[in-house]
Amino acid sequence: MGLGRRLEGALAKRFEGKVRFGESMARHTTWRIGGPADAMVFPESEDDVRDLIVLLNEHNTDWFVLGGGSNLLVLDGGIRAVVISPAPGLSDVLEAPLPEGRGVRVQAGASLAKACRFAADKGLSGLAFAAGIPGTVGGAVMMNAGIPGAEMSDVVSEIRMIGPEGGNMTIGRSELDYSYRRLRLPRRAAGVPGRPGIIVSAVLMLRKGDSERIRDETEEMLARRNQSQPGGLTAGSVFKNPPGGPAAGRLIDRAGLKGYAAGGAVVSGKHANFIVNRGGASASDVLELMETIRRRVKDASGVELEPEVRVVGEEEQG
Repeated sequence: MGLGRRLEGALAKRFEGKVRFGESMARHTTWRIGGPADAMVFPESEDDVRDLIVLLNEHNTDWFVLGGGSNLLVLDGGIRAVVISPAPGLSDVLEAPLPEGRGVRVQAGASLAKACRFAADKGLSGLAFAAGIPGTVGGAVMMNAGIPGAEMSDVVSEIRMIGPEGGNMTIGRSELDYSYRRLRLPRRAAGVPGRPGIIVSAVLMLRKGDSERIRDETEEMLARRNQSQPGGLTAGSVFKNPPGGPAAGRLIDRAGLKGYAAGGAVVSGKHANFIVNRGGASASDVLELMETIRRRVKDASGVELEPEVRVVGEEEQG
């Protein structure tokens, strides 16, 4: 359907040099998979985000917020909306003193890697668990990224947002409803499907520590990840770990699926909860492989795996 000439013209005028039309999402996801978006905007300030939301509301148009492109499968038909990417424009990391100790205010488009380096350099402890997790801070806050025993909900003190109508919002920790790999925002910030509020920064509450020791801890976490997880084109863990049972990767391995492929997508031989794009994989290949995994694990163990990756967009029309 497209956006219509009036909206395309308004976007091109207000966001000159910051908007691309028909942009392939395969260029912006870690799987390197995904069809085109109607438009993709790269705001460089909170004012840009605010103006964009107001404009899209005026034109009754949905939007989708893209972080670092991990934990995401964009379907082959692309996204019929305006994709908003806080990176690289909103990627500053700043010190933010907190009553509980010390912390950092991180803009949503900053990578987790950048936030971890900053914290280590400043001697701030508590974020090393995130070393090696791909993506941006905004995405990590929304999906409550983490590892067994530590996750973003442990360190998020507040988030600052541009609300669904374009207003400024500060959401304190007491209003953030966190669960496993999920953040449920208050209704005033969540908006309606297709038109959510947008996180522009978060304050992470950390503890004062020794920089050298924190760097060692960060490097150890990175080494552990590199040893246990595959490289190449992946999106991170594909399925959530079931509560109170074996991890998803172990269940997939027990079902004999390491190395199993569908088209260009293959179950990693290093960690079975990772699907690798070995070249030319489509979203339909990944979906076919995910369904095979879900069915075979259910047959082998009785466990119904739940996807961790988010699937968005439309199927390609034949």
